[in-house]
Amino acid sequence: MKIENKHNDWLFEQLKDAEFAADFLNAASEDDDPATYLSALRKVVDARGGMATIAEKTELSRETLYRTLSKRGNPTIKTLVRILKATGLKIEVTAH
Repeated sequence: MKIENKHNDWLFEQLKDAEFAADFLNAASEDDDPATYLSALRKVVDARGGMATIAEKTELSRETLYRTLSKRGNPTIKTLVRILKATGLKIEVTAH
């Protein structure tokens, strides 16, 4: 097994934990490129129910969810909140 696969398996398991997933997304939000956050959120979605389940919970089609979480995705705040809520997370703003 490649090291990358072991890391992906480890990350997938860790992202099932809400606190870890929140920290993971907060770290991704520090990057200036929004694609980093969307990629991280897609990993959280995969670990916390999968695309089909999260699409159903958000009442979005799977295609819309895939497109939204792609590198060129540009979700509205409403869509982002729905996706986070479906994964058991929420947006929170803090001072830094």
